[in-house]
Amino acid sequence: QGLLLESGGGLVQPGESLTLSCSASERVGRIYDMGWYRQAPGQERELVATIAEDKTTKYGDSAKGRFTISRDNARRTVNLQMTALQPDDTAVYYCYSDRLRISGALTPLYDVFGRGTQVTVSS
Repeated sequence: QGLLLESGGGLVQPGESLTLSCSASERVGRIYDMGWYRQAPGQERELVATIAEDKTTKYGDSAKGRFTISRDNARRTVNLQMTALQPDDTAVYYCYSDRLRISGALTPLYDVFGRGTQVTVSS
């Protein structure tokens, strides 16, 4: 079982909206930064957005003005609200944490990715 579990991907038409969600496994204790990356076919994985524990956000160029990231520290979840989706947004979207601790572990894990969820924007 993965440590970060994504949901909410699917097929939408250009101009529509979609919200992705990610929750941490019960095995996970503290989570530091959380966020989303995406990877389109034949392209490198790129930053979409990240959010720190204090809710400070950072967006990649493709997400600015259209996507909004949020997190619930108590529930250990992170959401990505995407609006005005275009075919170029088609990609596998990966939940991400720069650092998290497994309950009972002595050292944290760094750069953890979920298994990804497919987002397809097509008419």
